[in-house]
Amino acid sequence: MAMSGRAASVAAEEKPVRIAVEGAFPPFNYLDSKNNLQGFDVDVARALCDAAELTCEIVIQEWPTMIPNLLANRYDAIISSMSMSAERREKVAFSNKYYDSPSVFIVRKGSDIAGTSADDLKTVRLGVTAETSQENYVKKFYGDVSTTVFRASPDLYKGLADGSVDIILEDKLAVYDWLANTKAGSCCEFKGADIKNTEYFGDGAGIALRPSDQELLAKFNAALEKIQASETYDTINAKYFPFSIR
Repeated sequence: MAMSGRAASVAAEEKPVRIAVEGAFPPFNYLDSKNNLQGFDVDVARALCDAAELTCEIVIQEWPTMIPNLLANRYDAIISSMSMSAERREKVAFSNKYYDSPSVFIVRKGSDIAGTSADDLKTVRLGVTAETSQENYVKKFYGDVSTTVFRASPDLYKGLADGSVDIILEDKLAVYDWLANTKAGSCCEFKGADIKNTEYFGDGAGIALRPSDQELLAKFNAALEKIQASETYDTINAKYFPFSIR
């Protein structure tokens, strides 16, 4: 799935910048009914490539191997709602923040779960998605809680809806679309306060690159500043959310 940010005569001379997205994390990145990539991350990636005058190609990559395959040079950047945690900063270089979101617990409506502390959840089944900041957070602070790790977010949501687990921890903006815009999501609701922890969830979502790619990092940061200063970023924001996620 290719896109061009330069005039064709220039683009043809340059090797495309390959950008990885998961493709299974609506409304940020997903495949539509025609198997085309859509979502907030995808639109931001395209806008950044246009602003930076880069020729880019978006590729789908499973989440668990996202960073290893970046470091193995299989693509050049990750624009896939990756939170900038301290652990990830040890492996990759991040751009400036392009959106921010807390994490939150979600339960089925009518749940008798009293609270969201580790003590409150000691007799219930908790769900998280594999290789996420939420999984790492649960390992640290909810180690004694029975936890199921799902491969992808859609599996996590289904597990909550069908009763495989009693409560899940997820990125608030990611799960918002499922709760607000799907029939399956109408089963469930937020539980407790927003969770913000910079050690685990970082300072928002950023574009991940190899530490050696400082020139490309600078181009993405300049492009991000450009689209946020114009109407481009806010137009993309409004397409997916009725509130600002800057």
